[in-house]
Amino acid sequence: MSANKTPIFLTGATGYIGGAVLERLLRHPSANTFDITVLVRNVEKAKILESKFPVKVVVGTHQDLDKLENLAENSHVVFHCADADDLPAAKAILSGLRKRHAKLGDLPILIHTSGTGVLTDDARGMHITETIYSDLNVEQIKSIPPTAFHRNVDLTIIEADQEGYVRSHIILPSTIYGIAKGPLFDAGVSNPHSIQIPLLIKASLARKQAGMVGEGKALWPDVHIDDVADLYIVLFDSIVSNPDKTGHGWEGFYFGENGEHSWYQISRAIGEALVELGISQDPEPTAFSREELIKYFGSEQMGNYAGSNSRCRADRGRSIGWKPTRTSEDMIKSIKPEVEAYLKKQQAGKA
Repeated sequence: MSANKTPIFLTGATGYIGGAVLERLLRHPSANTFDITVLVRNVEKAKILESKFPVKVVVGTHQDLDKLENLAENSHVVFHCADADDLPAAKAILSGLRKRHAKLGDLPILIHTSGTGVLTDDARGMHITETIYSDLNVEQIKSIPPTAFHRNVDLTIIEADQEGYVRSHIILPSTIYGIAKGPLFDAGVSNPHSIQIPLLIKASLARKQAGMVGEGKALWPDVHIDDVADLYIVLFDSIVSNPDKTGHGWEGFYFGENGEHSWYQISRAIGEALVELGISQDPEPTAFSREELIKYFGSEQMGNYAGSNSRCRADRGRSIGWKPTRTSEDMIKSIKPEVEAYLKKQQAGKA
């Protein structure tokens, strides 16, 4: 590592968010001052990354806690863009950053990925909540129960910030949409598809009719993959150039949203795509049965997640200069291309 370069460690490089963030770091105006290392499980993808992109690649998994700890210890900045619920991995990264701080006196920077799933209720598609969270309202953020999705990891990271050996920042994307594009995706290194909407598409294709939980009334925020990846960079730039005015710890929650939608709107758009593609006769979604929730989502609880409310406003990100451009209307327009992409994969035997 060159002495005058900033050592950066990024997890999730082969994923949807991590790939999009790495794309932006590689073309950042200061990219030539970065020393980027990624941890990759797939040996073939590791070879492509090493041969075609200016990054160092370590082959391993997030279960290799010693590797995670060591890579974090050797990094001033960590972008954790992988599993938001992997507590042992988060603890290993924090342990490495604690060692770095003790050894060098350096105050490392952690940008962790959580999600607005932390705000969900049990509406099951039957009602809209009036509760809307602002990431500038610290007391409201503190009121989120410790049993919420992702919360155990988030609280562990906040505790580390309070102990003073790391500056923590948590980005909470909402429903991310759009097929990611760029050299990493073109090279087959990173996954270009989101999880949430494609899961509903997959279930709807299997039953040849758009499906939804309950009446699809509940609301979620949404954000385009390019906009949310930009948020990571806007936040990183703000931390570097204006650390004292960039919130961290309890003031370091950054929602990723630019509008909201009902679950019905998503399912209706899937239904319209299925009719246009000759797969279904009727665009109107019908409610998933209990058996279908288990069949398509793995459990009734995980199925009902697609009928929950999660409402928030990304006020903190906007306050440091984040300017998302795509809206919920763009999200609805993105659904047919996702259906077509999944069908293509299915026909190629890759779905």
